Amino acid sequence: MAKSNPNSTVVRRHFDGSPEVRPKAISGREKPHDILTERFPAYVGRQERTAYELMRRSILSDCAVFLTLSGAMTPAGLHQSCLIPLIERGLVDCLTTTGANLYHDAHRVIGHRIKEIDPTAGDLQYRLARIIRIYDLGFWEETLLETDRLFSAILRGPEFQKRMTTPELHFLLGKRMAGIERALGVKEPSLLATAYRRGVPIFVGAVQDGSIFLNMVKLKQLLGSEFKLEIDVSEDVFEMGAMQHYCFATLKKKMAVWILGGGVPKNYTLQGEPLLDQILGVPTQGFDIDVQFCVDPVDNGALSSCPAGEGHTWGKVSAESVATGSVYVHADVTAVFPWVTYCLLSDPKVRRRTLRLLDARADAVDGLRREVEKRRDELLTTIAYPLVDEATRHPSVRGRGRKP
Repeated sequence: MAKSNPNSTVVRRHFDGSPEVRPKAISGREKPHDILTERFPAYVGRQERTAYELMRRSILSDCAVFLTLSGAMTPAGLHQSCLIPLIERGLVDCLTTTGANLYHDAHRVIGHRIKEIDPTAGDLQYRLARIIRIYDLGFWEETLLETDRLFSAILRGPEFQKRMTTPELHFLLGKRMAGIERALGVKEPSLLATAYRRGVPIFVGAVQDGSIFLNMVKLKQLLGSEFKLEIDVSEDVFEMGAMQHYCFATLKKKMAVWILGGGVPKNYTLQGEPLLDQILGVPTQGFDIDVQFCVDPVDNGALSSCPAGEGHTWGKVSAESVATGSVYVHADVTAVFPWVTYCLLSDPKVRRRTLRLLDARADAVDGLRREVEKRRDELLTTIAYPLVDEATRHPSVRGRGRKP
């Protein structure tokens, strides 16, 4: 008879205490919460259930919620069906997305339509017909041209003629869009206008990789020194770190990150923690809850798909997140997130006031600057390194490197 292994005893005890997979038959009379928590016991369904439970925990424990949105999600209407309702309910405190998502959102405001099309109909034919395709979505090329004119006209406004960060840029754009929507009688507001009204800052990590910025390039070339709008990338990154530091150090909140897709929005948000701890020397522990919906495989080294455990090694999420507060849902965002949103919003207890971090931008930045200044002498020791090149290297330096 084989000897008992202490580890196997622990595993057996854990197994004996695990929930049994025996879901009840669906009758059609269940509440959304009951369906998701009781009828999704395995595989990607269980990942989705866990995501819902963690997102619900984020709100009930009053975490500061940072949401990231990549991909072509506003053309697909995900902001209208899910994101704007979540913001209106006070469930999202800070948003990181792409310039493309904000640009394409404006099409509908000025009367253009995005339609369902056949993705197999032939791109050569679509091009001849001047129809732009995003997989199974399509719109007229004129939609882009008129949206370019819209943003060019807005960006020429006097309030834009200065150096600024992306949250300030999108605050000003949101204010303008809200005014346009009122004037036109638009019933379904844009993401920019909604975030402006609710005090939700919008960061765009690769701002130059989007058509709003492309129109800034055009304006700079045409107007020269008359056009003074510039994006301060360094200050933008600092501001993201400041927002996170403000949440946990000033507001004393735990932090949750809800990641829709991957890409730049994911890393731009998560890198605020290594910026604080490893670069600026300001102690932090990382995000406490990490929920991601993404179709990418996790084993190819791509940042879009790296799980919380891998992120923990970089200081991006906390040990608590890795242990009990993380899930990676291997699914297309558009296939599962509307259902999760429905389950959240169907519960009247899942509601709160947003933190209005947009209003706290100056205080957050000033607070982090003070923390950096406290560490100035120590940080100055981190910016020097004994640089050597082949032309000036002293003989005494030879041989100090690793042997081949």
